[in-house]
Amino acid sequence: MSSIPPAATQTFSKLSRRHELGQILYLAVPILIAQLSQTAMGFVDTIMAARVGAEDLAAVSLGASIWLPIMLSLGGVLMATTPLVAQLAGAGRDKESKAIFNQAMLIALTTSIIAWFILRNSTALLQFMGVSGPLLEKTNAYLQALSWGVPAIMFYQVCRSFCEGFGKTRPSMKIGILGLLCNIPLNYIFIYGKLGVPAMGGVGCGWATAIVMWIMAICGGLYLHSSAFFRPLKLLSAGSPEKTQTIASFLKLGLPIGFTLLIEVSMFCIIALLIARLGDVVIAAHQITLSFSGLVFMFPLSMALALTIRVGQQIGAGQTAHARFSATTGIIFTCCCAVISCILIAVFATRIASLYSDLPEIISLASSLLMIAAIFQIPDAIQASSAGALRGYKDTSVPLLMVFIAFWLIALPCGYILAFSGWLIPALGAAGFWYSLVLGLTIGAILLLSRFYVISKDVPCPTD
Repeated sequence: MSSIPPAATQTFSKLSRRHELGQILYLAVPILIAQLSQTAMGFVDTIMAARVGAEDLAAVSLGASIWLPIMLSLGGVLMATTPLVAQLAGAGRDKESKAIFNQAMLIALTTSIIAWFILRNSTALLQFMGVSGPLLEKTNAYLQALSWGVPAIMFYQVCRSFCEGFGKTRPSMKIGILGLLCNIPLNYIFIYGKLGVPAMGGVGCGWATAIVMWIMAICGGLYLHSSAFFRPLKLLSAGSPEKTQTIASFLKLGLPIGFTLLIEVSMFCIIALLIARLGDVVIAAHQITLSFSGLVFMFPLSMALALTIRVGQQIGAGQTAHARFSATTGIIFTCCCAVISCILIAVFATRIASLYSDLPEIISLASSLLMIAAIFQIPDAIQASSAGALRGYKDTSVPLLMVFIAFWLIALPCGYILAFSGWLIPALGAAGFWYSLVLGLTIGAILLLSRFYVISKDVPCPTD
């Protein structure tokens, strides 16, 4: 854990802002690499399943559309571990963090059961989505294989969030890279049938991913058990740790995080379903734009996670002025980077689209959508980093309401009107939804940034 300077008489200059940015990036860069490793696993699954056939690729894609929202929302609940532990670490109450770890593990067990049950009983949902025949069977088999990795990924999320609460972000980076390196040969074995394993096609991706999840979980547990930093806490041993809060308090912080992630992910899923009627070219162009935007979003997301850690530790240490300074520094830097990415995407939109497809009609439409996506890089960066800072203050309920208003009450209805109705202007198709995303993200950025400045003004934020 990096040291926190005395804040009672701290003066904030350009030099101290540069130093603070260095501290934030020290946390953020390993998180970014870990996030990119996870994203790369999905990319590898897609590429290797596509070589088997269109049906296997479709099974993996459909399975991911069910699995990812579940993982993000239930895993989001466990992300409450980070700000809770960060504030204890900042206050020098390291031993009390074992209670947080135990509570997170109990919640992880519960969420694992929920996710396992959903993944193994997805037939009705797939049929509702219009999936039938062999595709239904393959998608179900993929989800059922994946379900056996659920307990592992939930346990790993606890380990990762706990380590990050202490500012230890490099272990998750190393484990993420290891998971990616294991994912490729395991996919090869299970998809194509090697070393005596029968060829499973896209279903093999599910088994490979499940094994990778267990590898990552075991590595996370071994690190907590063997690390000289965490060994004194005896996290994996029986004991009666001092309780700093109840599970209800944990859920009060974690559930809004989970629901916020669910709102964001589900909105994109709904948009994808709504534009399905517009044809293959529109769907492909939308998916290209969404895929690239998601890749670029990894940076503001990593900055947001780093701000949760940094702000949480400073609040725990009673350094409220420094916490506000750190958060402001991180938000400004993230916004500046978003301006650069906005310009680059706008300039290279056609070249980016051509990386995904060689069909002129898809490239043309995807380029126009990428131009719109370039605009929302800035509000997206502001809302993500502001939300990350607010989590450091253990403020999650009000941000949840703000995200719901911005996305579901404003962006989605406006997108539908712009895309299909033709009430005010001619129907814009997929572009209507992307324009509405700019609107929703801008409103969300304004609301969350305002919330940050209000909550960071005079709030002492006790750690218990």
